[in-house]
Amino acid sequence: MKPRYLIAALVGVLAVAPLLLPPFHVTLLNYIGLYALVVLGLVLLTGVGGMTSFGQAAFVGLGAYTSAYLTTVQDLPGWLAWASVSPWLTLLVGLALTAAVALLLGALTLKLSGHYLPLGTIAWGLSLYYLFGTLDTLGGHTGVGGLPSISLLGWQLDKGEKIYYLIWAVLLLAMLLTQNLLDSREGRAIRALKGGQVMAESMGVNTFRAKLVVFLVSALFAALSGWLYAHTQRFVNPTPFGLHMGIDYLFMALIGGVASVWGALLGAGILTMLKQWLQDLLPHLLGSTGNYEVIVFGLIIILLMQRSPAGLWPILRRLAPESWKPRKQLAAPSAATPELPRRELPAHGETILEARHVTRRFGGLVANDDMSLEVHAGEILALIGPNGAGKSTLFNQLSGVDTPTSGDILFMGQRINGQSSRRIASLGMSRTFQHVKLLPEMTVLENVALGAHLRGGKGVLSAALRLDRAEEAELLAEARRQLERVGLGDHLYAEAGSLALGQQRILEIARALCADPCLLLLDEPAAGLRHKEKEALGVLLSRLRSEGMAILLVEHDMDFVMGLVDRVVVMEFGQRIAHGLPEQVQKDPAVLEAYLGGTE
Repeated sequence: MKPRYLIAALVGVLAVAPLLLPPFHVTLLNYIGLYALVVLGLVLLTGVGGMTSFGQAAFVGLGAYTSAYLTTVQDLPGWLAWASVSPWLTLLVGLALTAAVALLLGALTLKLSGHYLPLGTIAWGLSLYYLFGTLDTLGGHTGVGGLPSISLLGWQLDKGEKIYYLIWAVLLLAMLLTQNLLDSREGRAIRALKGGQVMAESMGVNTFRAKLVVFLVSALFAALSGWLYAHTQRFVNPTPFGLHMGIDYLFMALIGGVASVWGALLGAGILTMLKQWLQDLLPHLLGSTGNYEVIVFGLIIILLMQRSPAGLWPILRRLAPESWKPRKQLAAPSAATPELPRRELPAHGETILEARHVTRRFGGLVANDDMSLEVHAGEILALIGPNGAGKSTLFNQLSGVDTPTSGDILFMGQRINGQSSRRIASLGMSRTFQHVKLLPEMTVLENVALGAHLRGGKGVLSAALRLDRAEEAELLAEARRQLERVGLGDHLYAEAGSLALGQQRILEIARALCADPCLLLLDEPAAGLRHKEKEALGVLLSRLRSEGMAILLVEHDMDFVMGLVDRVVVMEFGQRIAHGLPEQVQKDPAVLEAYLGGTE
């Protein structure tokens, strides 16, 4: 059975549920839909973006209280009076207010890392919760009642079985938009956040913008849920918007599958139903006093996290028949899918990259001392030296990850000291990493398409509404061409984490090539490759050189280096001790002593 038929069956079941179920169960389904909408934002924020937030319940409250205030207060200021006419207008105000608050809180919070980020979300979540309970205009802890029902095309949604359809229509639409967003250039940028910011920035991703986008989207989903909740209950007080509810939302995401769109629905459903069953069952078993369901629920959560830390949705996917699983396919490029514009490579022999007397100090340690080198168009330059020689430090300074203490680095004639990796990538420099940095659960094709991030321009709204399909086809077609170029054309739809280490290194080269660079920085690309794979890599690099590309290569395999490169720079203790043609360097006494084991 095709996945779309399963979705159609689910929609059909949801459509008839209020006609067959008693009101109590319809109410439970309403709560599941409202919770799932909030958890969907956490899937983006925590599961995909890698940022843990305990404050989502506060954004739910922001959406709920905005609508409650605007629809119940009699003497609104003139500039707000228009919004009291309809709950639909209060929704617009609520979303705008939530967006403003989210942008402010995100700008302050998302620069934190480690455990400071979730602690920061706890801080502002508690602040908003107590604000709701403190302001007399919001009813204090007593709350606000008498909210009007939502009217849709003249139909008053004043009962649970009526507003049920709106709740679930909004949820399913949000899930569709979220899936569209993830299956796009912007989505790959968001998913790259969990692969490491250094890698993402080197591919041209503005990581702070990506964090802010996903934080904003998750806040808007929460506010939308709060608006629906307020007009479902027709009453609002601070209790559902406290820290305990923020923790419940995280539990829902973890139970269902924190990185899965459908896991949001699964987790919200399981936790809501499980709580209800425990509240009904445990008093019969253990007596009517005490909150035993909280204890039992906590033990169940711990057991689940031990047995299935990725949640239940991945388990269901593994158990499902292959015919039920969605398959991503890319049609062969046609005349309607033009190639992306290519960068004009510099003339052969032109200086691409130049390091002038670069020194890098870390306190009293001098990692690089007066280092100079040049890389020219159409050549391969090898940077070699024993472990601890300072190669990686210099490599990071050349690529914008680090900044020299003194000296200058020029790329394409521009001084790039202190500029971001993203800015340097836009100038035409692309790199690989000593320790492979991939997104293992994404396909090989998607990983490589990340390298073409700067070659696209469609934004979040275009992605969510699938207005970016032409550009997306071009980006994926380019990624496929680069994979075929490096010999991985048979692995397009395999998960990147399933490849052997050597293949993953080749994948990184394909990703770097997808950025259309004029300079490649390769950090030990032959490590982990078998003999035949090294030969194929050497042929590829030689072909790139003949096309006019400049390549800076850090490598320990001397047989591979000396038979391939045009020039060699040798480092020891942060200094350049030799440079020249491979055959000259191999005979240099200082090199033999420092790197090749000394003279005989």
